[in-house]
Amino acid sequence: MNYQHRILPFYMSGALPYFMQEEDSVRRDLEYLQQLYPAQVKKLQARVSDILDKMDYEGSLIYDEYPDKWQLYQLKDSVVAILKQEDAARKDNLQGDPGQEEAPREDPPEKWEWIGDMAQILIYYEIYRRRHGGRRGFLKF
Repeated sequence: MNYQHRILPFYMSGALPYFMQEEDSVRRDLEYLQQLYPAQVKKLQARVSDILDKMDYEGSLIYDEYPDKWQLYQLKDSVVAILKQEDAARKDNLQGDPGQEEAPREDPPEKWEWIGDMAQILIYYEIYRRRHGGRRGFLKF
């Protein structure tokens, strides 16, 4: 459908209403601040977003009015499990290279505790963003 030639009501033909301009300003500000995240957090955020893309469907728990706390913890645990598998595979590939130093097999538990906490925060943010912005946002034609 071509939206260029859509006829708009008179109240939508002018400039954006103030509340929409403010909302756009907040979104741009947030996107800028996210660019300043540390590199590890940016990678984690991208990975969390990829995983939640698979859960982005009508009726998903991320669109429940009050998502179940236990299910959100389970989602975090599954994200951390995926990240651990990817990390182990990456380490296995590094050990195959003769020029690389021997990497320690076990990561300290504090590392995964920190990653789990950060993943949980990013999951909540990503759910909020998908509920109130993005593809399902306000005035999307």
